[in-house]
Amino acid sequence: MHVRGAVGGATTAPSEVHRPSTDEDVRPDRPWMVIVWNDPVNLMSYVTFVFQKLFGYSRDKATSLMLDVHHKGRAVVSSGPRERAELDVFRLHQHGLWATMEQST
Repeated sequence: MHVRGAVGGATTAPSEVHRPSTDEDVRPDRPWMVIVWNDPVNLMSYVTFVFQKLFGYSRDKATSLMLDVHHKGRAVVSSGPRERAELDVFRLHQHGLWATMEQST
């Protein structure tokens, strides 16, 4: 095989070309959301207190999130990298709240 401009008049093609497999996730990192769900056990004042304590939210912000949990059944209370979301869920569980995490779309 002869290629113009190649040194020595010829070049060889690589024997193997790496192509990403279809199961590799090439999308940029999407944040993880921490969701607190409504439960029949915890008082609204306690949920507000936990949001203030764990996330440093103001009383107004914590109350707003608690009301979302109460009226809508759930509220996203934090988001970020997976490790941080896992820690937030763990801490919420330690305080007796029902929390899960999911990756944002």
